[in-house]
Amino acid sequence: MLYGGTERVVFHLIEELVRRGHDVTLFASGDSRTGADLVSPISRALRLDHDISDPLAPHVVLLSQVFEPAEEFDLIHSHVDYLAFPFSRLVHTPTVHTLHGRLDLPQVHMLMRHFDDVPLVSISDAQRCPLEDLDLAWAGTVYHGLPIEEYPIGRGGAYLAFLGRISPEKRPDLAIAVAKRAGIPLRIAAKVDPVDRSYFESEIEPLLSDPLIQFVGEISEADKPAFLGEALGLLFPIDWPEPFGLVMIEAMACGTPVVARPCGSVPEVITPGRTGFIADSIDEIVAAVRRLDRIDRIACRQEAEARFSVTQMVDAYDAIYEKLEAGAQLA
Repeated sequence: MLYGGTERVVFHLIEELVRRGHDVTLFASGDSRTGADLVSPISRALRLDHDISDPLAPHVVLLSQVFEPAEEFDLIHSHVDYLAFPFSRLVHTPTVHTLHGRLDLPQVHMLMRHFDDVPLVSISDAQRCPLEDLDLAWAGTVYHGLPIEEYPIGRGGAYLAFLGRISPEKRPDLAIAVAKRAGIPLRIAAKVDPVDRSYFESEIEPLLSDPLIQFVGEISEADKPAFLGEALGLLFPIDWPEPFGLVMIEAMACGTPVVARPCGSVPEVITPGRTGFIADSIDEIVAAVRRLDRIDRIACRQEAEARFSVTQMVDAYDAIYEKLEAGAQLA
């Protein structure tokens, strides 16, 4: 299993719902691993199937598979952002949409204004900020959760970690600059999407010749705990309104503190002095890195257990499901 934060969150949600006795049908690619009943418009995940020239077409088929038999379900929970909005208006089955993407684009504002009656879940309070002027049907905010037991606490080490995706908004260049300024090795475990290939080759690849910097490439889910747990800290120098940032809680679960810029959900996830530090400029980030040894790794792990477990996430969703099925008025 490789990069795919939203997919992993949905997987953990479904598996826990099944464990609790819910009858769940998952609509996804045929290679999905699940304890739920699986219905698939395609045999392989879009990212892995290079023969797919029109990725929207399978989504339309999937939405038809979901909503044509809508009366068979007590509730439909969509994770495809706004694609399901029109379909959900045409059925009587309660439908809730968890929004996983950014909401600060003008076209999104226009769309949300039109679909102001569909029940929504945000993955952080910060994610909602660009839509504050709209009266939307928010059902709640539910933070992502992880199976914390699958992320053993690590001993820490002498390197900084950068994990995720190479792109301008993730600021790997800033992570490299911080590591060089601090004189601490940096290991970059990240995928490079085709859309970011030019950025990687022109802006990041030339920076990798420094002996302090090691580009590991994309790593598997199984490799993440060791990569994070053996790090001194995780650098998360984002430059965009990240709706959540799953890698932050992955690091915290391993006892590894996070140094992040105050963008998007960061102030909701990181507790300064307990699970890491929030810093903005390069000087502030370097200063925070030099204080990482003050963080108690056990306390960092405990914070992840207390706030970001699968149990807590599913408890929150269960409460929303009950509210929707009862026909409660949403804010």
